[in-house]
Amino acid sequence: MRLSLAGRAPALRKAATAVIGLRPAAVSTVVGLSLVAAVAVVGFSGAPALAEGDDVTWAVRTASNTYGNDRSSYSYSVNPGGSAEDGLVVSNKGATPLKLEVYAADGLTTSTGQLDLLARDKKSKGVGVWVTADTQTVTVPAGKIVEVPFKVTVPANATPGDYVGGIVTSLTAPDSNAQVNVERRLGIKIKLRVGGALVPSLAVEDLKVDWSGAAFARGDATVTYTIHNTGNAVESAKQAVSLSGPFGWFRTDAAAIAAPPELLPGESWKVSVPVHGVAPAVLLTATAELTPLVTDDSGSTTALASVTGTAHVWALPWTLTVLLIVLIAALIALIWLRRRTRTRRKAREEARIAEAVELALRAKENAVDVTAVPEDA
Repeated sequence: MRLSLAGRAPALRKAATAVIGLRPAAVSTVVGLSLVAAVAVVGFSGAPALAEGDDVTWAVRTASNTYGNDRSSYSYSVNPGGSAEDGLVVSNKGATPLKLEVYAADGLTTSTGQLDLLARDKKSKGVGVWVTADTQTVTVPAGKIVEVPFKVTVPANATPGDYVGGIVTSLTAPDSNAQVNVERRLGIKIKLRVGGALVPSLAVEDLKVDWSGAAFARGDATVTYTIHNTGNAVESAKQAVSLSGPFGWFRTDAAAIAAPPELLPGESWKVSVPVHGVAPAVLLTATAELTPLVTDDSGSTTALASVTGTAHVWALPWTLTVLLIVLIAALIALIWLRRRTRTRRKAREEARIAEAVELALRAKENAVDVTAVPEDA
């Protein structure tokens, strides 16, 4: 695949103008980078590769060599301390000579699931540092093709695993409709696998579930979670989400879920899955199951052992909820009444006993007074 960064200037003019307000000097606005099919925008098919605005008049492709012909991207397996050499072919479709800058940058996955490259002012740590072109600029005559050799040099202390980035051709020029310099880039993806132990791993994090329903009818739930690539390989995954009641009863499976994009090591991807027709089974358990998918050097995809995450939510229909509240209130009232009745009965009994004791004491006093009277009185 090739990377197209052209034709996005209009959407960035407002932001660029704000930057100019702070820095009067010429500003380089990096226009977005996205993966596109070879024939879609920057395909090398003989026709001019023009992006939006018809102001990008060059195209890029991989060189033909021992790595293959007509490759859509670059892919290497290099051990720490090793290197690889390749080439980038640049064709000028315009009527005037074209001077382009050539550099590499690390990759990242955008919020839309597309592969992007770090902006030029951002520091790369992998591919963007290890890939160097023979020249930092190349001049391509009108209607001609020039090949730019480059080299991949992996440090001896590089951590094993997958690294993704790209090699870019760049042209910075004033935008015709705004007072700002715009950098237009075309590049090609580079996937580098550094030799050593490959440890693929995905984790389900921050899993939450929300359920809504009415009366005794089934309701809808939304399960959200984050897929985190905790390994050192580029990974995607098959996903499955289900909800069930106690003991696994009333299980409801979500519809088919689209696979996440290939996540680079350390990256995360947020997922939200609707589940319809969920039974109000009092206490629901949501389960998200991921089956990691890893692609090897030959292009074959392997499914690894699945990982799961769970969360719980109360699912009480309103009718049942109201009934339970009434029953609980009635139970509390009954207990209170019984305790109050017992307390009153005890108070009455204690009063009766106290009265009986008092009467007994009075009777005794009267009896003593009678016996105390002299016989001759």
